Amino acid sequence: MVATLAPTSPKPIGGSGSSHLTAYIEKGVAVSDPTLEAVGLPSNVQAPNSVPDGAPLMKDGKPVVVFVGAEFCPYCALERWALVVALSRFGTFSNLGQTISSSSTDVDPGLESWSFKDSTFTSPLLAFAPAEVYSSTPNSTGTGYEPLQSLTPLQSQAFGVYSDRGYPFVDIAGKYVALGASADPAVLQNLTLDQIASELDDPSSPVAQSVDGTANDLIAAMCSVTSTSAAPICTSPVIAQAQTTMAANPYSAGGPSGG
Repeated sequence: MVATLAPTSPKPIGGSGSSHLTAYIEKGVAVSDPTLEAVGLPSNVQAPNSVPDGAPLMKDGKPVVVFVGAEFCPYCALERWALVVALSRFGTFSNLGQTISSSSTDVDPGLESWSFKDSTFTSPLLAFAPAEVYSSTPNSTGTGYEPLQSLTPLQSQAFGVYSDRGYPFVDIAGKYVALGASADPAVLQNLTLDQIASELDDPSSPVAQSVDGTANDLIAAMCSVTSTSAAPICTSPVIAQAQTTMAANPYSAGGPSGG
């Protein structure tokens, strides 16, 4: 069963409340488990690394997923889509932020996404601690972008070891880390939010291959730090295969960087 997503809090989960969901978000959280299994683990998707000796990272007594990104970042646009698909297996969002476009001067300019700023994720299984550290508005000196959010101590604890690696950054309970681009964000080029969302449940779509493929790896890590009964898809052979692959690929300081 896929969790629903409330557009603002407090909204009822499911039922009549689901008819008020923003269309593209509704499609994002409603990607079916059969679609995820059909997508599997595409070769063009970079899986997170395991961190065998990582200290458990917790918030409110639950394993926490930390995301550090920036609104200007094209790679973050794709990672946000994947995180929504993955996290919706374990809980619900509210106050999901405003529509944004990645930088018009970066690689793959103007990719459609949204901000995690001020969003809320509710789950009995996982906590989610996102930060969008820069906006997509150039600063007055033209040397970068306007700052948006400061990191909390928890986010700094997770990100500090890897802060030279760029965005996006995802830490899953201190046991898995995804650094930089998981897949080529060019698959989102020239697509609206609705067009992207409409392709997510088509396993043959390049968008689904990249976004859902990334989500499968993230789900596998989340299942690993919760339990095999946390979500129905946690028992899928695809998830077991992803966990085996990540366990065999521990973090190395010489790995690729993001943007």
